[in-house]
Amino acid sequence: MQFGFLIAAGLSLGLLAGGMARAQSDDTLRRMTLRQDTAGWEAIGYLDLAGKGFCTGALVASDIVLTAAHCLMDSRTGKRVDPTAVKFMAGWRDGEAIATRQGRAAVIHARYAPDSGTMIERVRHDVALLHLAEPISVAQAAPLSPEGGVSPGDSVTVISYAKGRAKAPSMQRRCRVLERRSGVMAMSCDAYFGSSGAPVLSLRGGRVRVVGVMSMIAQTAQGRLSFGMDVERPLRELLAALRSGRGVFPETTAPAAKRVNLDGGARSSGAKFLRPE
Repeated sequence: MQFGFLIAAGLSLGLLAGGMARAQSDDTLRRMTLRQDTAGWEAIGYLDLAGKGFCTGALVASDIVLTAAHCLMDSRTGKRVDPTAVKFMAGWRDGEAIATRQGRAAVIHARYAPDSGTMIERVRHDVALLHLAEPISVAQAAPLSPEGGVSPGDSVTVISYAKGRAKAPSMQRRCRVLERRSGVMAMSCDAYFGSSGAPVLSLRGGRVRVVGVMSMIAQTAQGRLSFGMDVERPLRELLAALRSGRGVFPETTAPAAKRVNLDGGARSSGAKFLRPE
């Protein structure tokens, strides 16, 4: 079963200003093989989509995982994936996880429409929350905190799983925001099948903050680029929906999500994609 990933050859985005090319100073991907490599990053994990695909997700509260909306939709049927069949494995590495939890319910951004609108509109709302059946303790995995606002030229970090590297996370310590417009970021970050939902991180001032979520890659005149949304506003909207039960599925479950402080969480350390059959 296919979930999400889109690579659009020859897509004309009209997004990049001045013909800006891929940043030449990007770091290469590095596999996080050792336990010490993943220490401090346990909140980022592998999302098993009922054994039919996978994405990347990140804890923003002890029982709430942030990911891409298309990860929770079956691209073949257009139906939402049963969140109770989704499994989040925090800090998944070579067959072991810091903690594993089943989903209880989920909410997809109300304005996410994968088959309509412009590419920018789809990416801007390609965000969802998975509410876990049981929380993961902060001692095991401290949630990440969201923060709005990065600018073209800013350095960001991405940690993700993907095809060919699904057994352990990989980190790209430094890639670049090439352009930002209408709540969407074009980035030079290396992303591939399974990277959907990966948090785009800012490490400015030694503080780790989630500034975006990986949504898709596209082939442009500037080369292959990755795209994600500014996450702070849509996350606030999703949390409000989760607390109220609006749009939460399955409908028989209306979880009351705990309040999340978006201005500073418990942690201060530190595409659209598919999984082939």
